[in-house]
Amino acid sequence: MTRMPSPPQGHLPGLDLLRAIAIVWVMFFHSWVVGGLGPDRRWLSYYGWMGVDLFFVLSGFLIGQQVLAPLSRGEPLRFGDFYLRRAFRILPAYWVVLALYVLVPAWREAPLMEPLWKFVLMVMNLDNDYSRSAFSHAWSLCVEEHFYLVFPVLAWALMRRPAVWKVSVLAACVVVGGIALRSGIWLHDTAAEAAGAPQRNWFVEDLYYPTWNRLDGLLCGVLLATLKVFRPALWARAQAKSNGVLMLGLAVMALAFWLTRARVDLMSNALGWPVLSAGLALLVFAGAARGSLIGRWQVPGVGWLAGISYSLYLVHKAVFKQVQLHLGDAIADLGMAQVLVYGGAALLVAAVLHYAVERPGLRLRGRVLGTRKPPVVARETA
Repeated sequence: MTRMPSPPQGHLPGLDLLRAIAIVWVMFFHSWVVGGLGPDRRWLSYYGWMGVDLFFVLSGFLIGQQVLAPLSRGEPLRFGDFYLRRAFRILPAYWVVLALYVLVPAWREAPLMEPLWKFVLMVMNLDNDYSRSAFSHAWSLCVEEHFYLVFPVLAWALMRRPAVWKVSVLAACVVVGGIALRSGIWLHDTAAEAAGAPQRNWFVEDLYYPTWNRLDGLLCGVLLATLKVFRPALWARAQAKSNGVLMLGLAVMALAFWLTRARVDLMSNALGWPVLSAGLALLVFAGAARGSLIGRWQVPGVGWLAGISYSLYLVHKAVFKQVQLHLGDAIADLGMAQVLVYGGAALLVAAVLHYAVERPGLRLRGRVLGTRKPPVVARETA
């Protein structure tokens, strides 16, 4: 790989739009906490789990650029600064919400949760017992944290003797290995279930949560970042065709919808996830282009929603449960208008967390690390 710097691009509204879509999609999916949206509107929530995969692709793309940009210029990678930036970005709001879950059991959307140490060490997605499902959505944060820990070291090692073939072989191993691993787990667990093994949610515990099964989206995002950082001329030429890429991305997403329509079968988990990640990566590529249909305009309110998306992700399930407990009967006859009540409450609590905890944490990060700004080309991922 040729060491060529990428010019900074500033804020990208297309990525904000995708992040906003991702969090709303996840919220619709988690409407099952309060009984769902009803059979007539199930289509709104059925594929909502894909919102997390969109977050993974965005994270791989943006964090990938933070790590790869200095390496492409032959500069040393400041591991300490990187890990501190991630810690200040993720941990303050996370710890506040975790404290609520631990100290105020009435806050939880489910009665039981995994042991505290697993949340503190960010490993609750490994060897998980889904019967303890309170704050279970922290699994994706664990995947992100594992990515933050490993990827900078891996990128630094690869850049000591950079070569396209190394990246290509590694990417192929991740994709093919992931397909094989998930297939093996699925076949083993279905056979065990048929043989009378104790009932458990093995799909979530063994397939859906573990980090080693969820690398496709992060990989696709990192590959986008690699192209942008190391092949800026090719990136620019491709960005000129961003609307065509957007259409291709939507077509690949349609294929992913079809492949994952059963969600828990072998096809969905073996092939569906890499196809989904590829489709989402094409959408992220289009979102990073200022001239694309989704990157051309800044939609009012979308930037704000994207900005609080991390806090919203942390609190929305518990807020849904609180609204149901305290207002559920009063709003039961409102139909789809209930969505505004549940969503509005989640937005309010998320805004409080964002402005009272998340933003001060970022300001403290600035004071600790000085006036240096992170080498990021768009709003930092949640």
